[in-house]
Amino acid sequence: MSSKSMRLLVAGLLAGLSSPLAAADYLPPPSHDDGWVVADARTTHWDVARFAALEGKLADKTYKGITSILVVQDGKLVYEGYFNGGSAEQLNDIRSASKSVTSWLVGAAIDRGLIPSVQAKVYSYFPDKQPVQHPDARKQAITLEDLLTMSSMWECDDENQFSSGNEERMYVSEDWLQFALDLPIKGFAPWMTKPADSPHGRAFSYCTAGAFTAGAVVERATHKPLSAFAAEVLEKPLGITQSHWNTSPLGIGMGGGGTRYRSRDLAKLGELALDDGRWKGRQIVSADWVHHMLTVHAQARDDADYGYLWWCFRFPVKGVDQPAWAMSGNGGNYVFVMPSQRLVAVVTSTAYNQRYAHPQTQEIFRDYILKALPGQ
Repeated sequence: MSSKSMRLLVAGLLAGLSSPLAAADYLPPPSHDDGWVVADARTTHWDVARFAALEGKLADKTYKGITSILVVQDGKLVYEGYFNGGSAEQLNDIRSASKSVTSWLVGAAIDRGLIPSVQAKVYSYFPDKQPVQHPDARKQAITLEDLLTMSSMWECDDENQFSSGNEERMYVSEDWLQFALDLPIKGFAPWMTKPADSPHGRAFSYCTAGAFTAGAVVERATHKPLSAFAAEVLEKPLGITQSHWNTSPLGIGMGGGGTRYRSRDLAKLGELALDDGRWKGRQIVSADWVHHMLTVHAQARDDADYGYLWWCFRFPVKGVDQPAWAMSGNGGNYVFVMPSQRLVAVVTSTAYNQRYAHPQTQEIFRDYILKALPGQ
């Protein structure tokens, strides 16, 4: 063999070692007795080479801490991968993506007539916690919808370390519910947009204490722990057999974060949203609730809107921005639901408190999953 041929051979071997998995290495998700229909993405013309390229980015640590990626289209699981110690049986700590589960539970309680509507007054559920600090008629007027849209008049902002309602202050107190109900009314500095001048008439402020209190309302209305109500109305009907719910120091279900689910079960929560509250033809939560839950009620940021404890982003498909609803939590944990493509995608991650966590998960969705769609 000539020296030139040897160099070409070595170069080819090295390239093979450093390149991502070939598209031919794609394997359809395995079939389990969990309700999911699985399918070969190649039969519907997905660009599985994009999945291979993504796996290469995970292997070379371009993307860090990702533990699972699942893709569902038209109700069929077409891609499933586990990385960095993740597995199909892993209960993923999805942090604030739990808030979206709490929204499902509010809807289920309303469907059953246990809560009259989202206009229900929050303080009326907690007579034993009154009188409260900073009494104000505007506090007594706070509705469940105000909590679901992160737009109550509480001075509560998790993104401001000086905020009275910052979640870290709540965690070091014993009575989280009293902490929330005692919060003062927020003021609006000259540079802050007041509700009347805000899109949709609501001034958004991310407040975990509010989501926690919404879960507490569900407990009071149903006379059940949040975990028990979730198991009855959501998890068992979806065939979810394992989950973990945190509680406050006084035992109130933590509807604001830290719930744990397996990746395939997270995909079921996304599919439930995509299919108007149905799973396998059975109506689990009313279509009316799903419609209201996935309607924009507040502008969260310049690049994101907010429904009822669900985020709404926009991502390009064939050059046209399409709305994608999302459960979103610290570490880059996401369940994306894009109705226009009949698409659900799950990304779980342990990149907690890392600045890159959310951008990298959104990049995975935008640059790999969406670009792998048939016809891209």
